[in-house]
Amino acid sequence: MTIRVLIADDQMMVREGFSVLLNAMPDIEVTGEAVNGREAVAKVRELAPDVVLMDIRMPELNGIEATREIVAADGTAKVLVLTTFDLDEYVYQALRAGASGFLLKDASARQLADAVRVVAAGEALLAPSVTRRLITEFSRLSEPSHPLSGAHAAYGDLTDRETEVLVLIAQGLSNAEIAGRLVVAESTIKTHVSRILVKLGLRDRTQAAVFAYEARLVTPG
Repeated sequence: MTIRVLIADDQMMVREGFSVLLNAMPDIEVTGEAVNGREAVAKVRELAPDVVLMDIRMPELNGIEATREIVAADGTAKVLVLTTFDLDEYVYQALRAGASGFLLKDASARQLADAVRVVAAGEALLAPSVTRRLITEFSRLSEPSHPLSGAHAAYGDLTDRETEVLVLIAQGLSNAEIAGRLVVAESTIKTHVSRILVKLGLRDRTQAAVFAYEARLVTPG
């Protein structure tokens, strides 16, 4: 199954470079490009990509607002934020707006392709140690945002085991690692994760991790 990708970046060299790298992969196809956030939103409606590679700093509509509009309007496209710095407050804002992860622009071809596959599958946090560090750094400064506003009210619906799994997700553990920690089958963890997302009204594990920090289930630091 081919993963369809849209690249949104105002720099032509970035768009062309990523297009060449991704189109060389047998399971990935770049179906379109956008030069600003407004065009990215329109292209998602037109092309229905599986993954959007989204630069943050773009004219007309920045990557944060574009991510928010894409997530609100589309139930399938996953946003992978592109950034120059791993500790970037704007990246954290994009994660809270609904992005599924982020990737440094100097990533290798293999890292880029693997990141697209991970985000398309929705199976795990992208680069969990770095993502966790970024979430930790900026969760102290954040205010509740719209994508997570309804989640706090549902927190009491989680079982003790689901809460335990949520904390481990926020710590960057994969399903297999959580299963090993709790001594249960990986399929059981997948079921717990699915129920957590449904109960909290969240899109993916990245938003679940953000929620865990904001709910103070995990202490930043």
